[in-house]
Amino acid sequence: MLTIQTRAGTVAYEEEGTGVPLVLLHANPGDHHHFDDIVSTLARSYRTIALDWPGYGESAPPNPPQSATAMLFADVLEDAVEALHLEPAIFLGNSVGGYAAARLAIRHPERVRALILVDSGGFASPSLFNRLFCQIKGSELITRLFATQWARFYLKRRTPLVKQIIADVDKERSIPSRVAVDAALWRSFFHPDHDLRQVASRITAPTLLIYGRYDPAIPFKRDGRNAQAALPHAQFTVLETGHEPFAEDPDAFLQAITPFLQSITEVRSSHAPSNSSSPR
Repeated sequence: MLTIQTRAGTVAYEEEGTGVPLVLLHANPGDHHHFDDIVSTLARSYRTIALDWPGYGESAPPNPPQSATAMLFADVLEDAVEALHLEPAIFLGNSVGGYAAARLAIRHPERVRALILVDSGGFASPSLFNRLFCQIKGSELITRLFATQWARFYLKRRTPLVKQIIADVDKERSIPSRVAVDAALWRSFFHPDHDLRQVASRITAPTLLIYGRYDPAIPFKRDGRNAQAALPHAQFTVLETGHEPFAEDPDAFLQAITPFLQSITEVRSSHAPSNSSSPR
């Protein structure tokens, strides 16, 4: 693992492959290993950079851990892009990772070549039920008690990787800083700055929206349709999974994103200057 310094502390990342940068941003909770079943394939064509958010994987928690918010994670992404001196990159973000990627595209469009938003945060309607659920899930006691059951509920297909993800969630219930970060993020999800619906129209990068049909955390019939309305020019795909399609059905996920990725890199190649010299 490599590390960089951000305003939230030391952030770890894993890099593999060469080519156009493709940044992978995981959900809450989790770490970069959630992409393990797709990263080797992507790294054949792209420079894949998979971050661990503060408090997860090999990254240090923010100080204090209770200060974690989705907005802070978006700030961390801005710091990471700056520290890595990335050319305009493709960002693949899941849940809070999708929120961070979308906000980067809004604030720094010159940094973003394309977006793949997977069951992305930032597009929920502020209903009373949603607010109440986030308040309850934002309790450290509730998160500690029910983290494993919640992961089993939102991850619908049981691949070996998904089984490992659930086991990791269960193990990390005993780490106070992990629980604190997890709960704090949930409390931030209905802060006004987390709502991207009114500002998402500023996104100019090509965008692919992917949702799991059976995701109870970010339902495609609610959040997905909100995102589609806010980004009418985006491509939209629904897969037969829960919250993490790339872990639950990696083959279907790769099949869904490959034509989009190829279209982005083909456009880049067509605009690249020719290396051939003119005849003398």
